[in-house]
Amino acid sequence: MLQIIGAITPPPAITSYGSLAGNPGGLIKFFSNILRVIIIIGGLWAFFNLITAGYDFLSAAGDPKRFEKAWAKIWQSMLGLLIMLVSFILAAVFGQLLFGDPTVILNPKIYGP
Repeated sequence: MLQIIGAITPPPAITSYGSLAGNPGGLIKFFSNILRVIIIIGGLWAFFNLITAGYDFLSAAGDPKRFEKAWAKIWQSMLGLLIMLVSFILAAVFGQLLFGDPTVILNPKIYGP
């Protein structure tokens, strides 16, 4: 085949995702990494909110409105962490029930020719 432009080699960071012909799981790996980054950012955000809400709670100095606002922020941060945890548990339970493997939903494998 005549190559007018020449061969294009992907950057080293992209080669771990594979090519379409050699490794068809590249897009799945990419979205799995995006999901992991979103979960990590959500966990760090909840941790940061817990720290700032704890500081607000301690510095309320008897003011009921500040006390209530800090307590609401703590409750919402804990609820967000609980929702993230339950999503992982549900993914594992449904993966085990439907496919016999608890990691199949979070780490899917594509089988092809």
